[in-house]
Amino acid sequence: MDKVITIPEDLFPESDCAIPAGRTAIRLYDSMLPSLKTRVTIHKNLFSFLLEGEKVVHRPGNPIRIGAGQFLLIAGGNCLMSEKLSLEGRYRSLLFFFEDELLREFFVKHAAIGVRVTGMQGVRVRNENSQIVSFDSDAFVGNYLRSLELMLTETPVLKTELQQLKLEELLLYLAGNYPEALASFSRMSPGTDGGDEQVRAAVEGNLDHQISVEELAFMCNMSLSTFKRRFGRLYGTTPNKWLLQRRMEKAAALLDGQEKPSEVYLKVGYENHSSFSQSFKQVYGMTPREYQQRRAGVTA
Repeated sequence: MDKVITIPEDLFPESDCAIPAGRTAIRLYDSMLPSLKTRVTIHKNLFSFLLEGEKVVHRPGNPIRIGAGQFLLIAGGNCLMSEKLSLEGRYRSLLFFFEDELLREFFVKHAAIGVRVTGMQGVRVRNENSQIVSFDSDAFVGNYLRSLELMLTETPVLKTELQQLKLEELLLYLAGNYPEALASFSRMSPGTDGGDEQVRAAVEGNLDHQISVEELAFMCNMSLSTFKRRFGRLYGTTPNKWLLQRRMEKAAALLDGQEKPSEVYLKVGYENHSSFSQSFKQVYGMTPREYQQRRAGVTA
């Protein structure tokens, strides 16, 4: 099994080992190397501001992709992360970790805003109970990030009180300007068992992506055996058989729409045409090209 990256702990040198144990932690992250589907356990909630490059996060539900100038609010727990470099060959982000208790304290302190956000008076929530929420940066967020970068350049380790003030500043702004997005956020502590709905969200949201059963179990904070047992109870078959059938059904529909086999395999979560053709033949008894030719003959 691939190594699991634990954050914020693995982002701090040993000399700073006490910092992630606090209620907040801030880190500028800079990389010249892309990463592909890294298993990550987040031990705090996280604001991830993307400065350069591209990020993809897989969590139960549909994956979320952001580029420079966007940011995410991610609940603590397990996920898969991919990082793509910018055209200049660089990936940069600013990461702001904070504990659940700080969010609860924020809404208690600012009761009027708390009622507005949690009660949603006249505001419609599109993604209820999301463990990950995306935002587009604006002028305020841009200035906010520049102020943090400047402070971190001068003093890499900010005082605890200053970190919490900067968190409160951001939450106040989001609560006042993006209440719908903030209201949709729900928190899940690492190791929390999200139940059957989380299994459904993981497999159906990642159907079109090359995600293994082991990775799906990891995203759901479950052991592989527990995930397979729950999956079998929900779907009446094994994860591998179900995923194969569903992906090939989608492939067949795309082929019926006259898409080329060389284009279809990427859309159903395969990394190469050869393995896709083998899987398709396993289900339909013929290669994608043979299937398409036969279907064309039937409809001619």
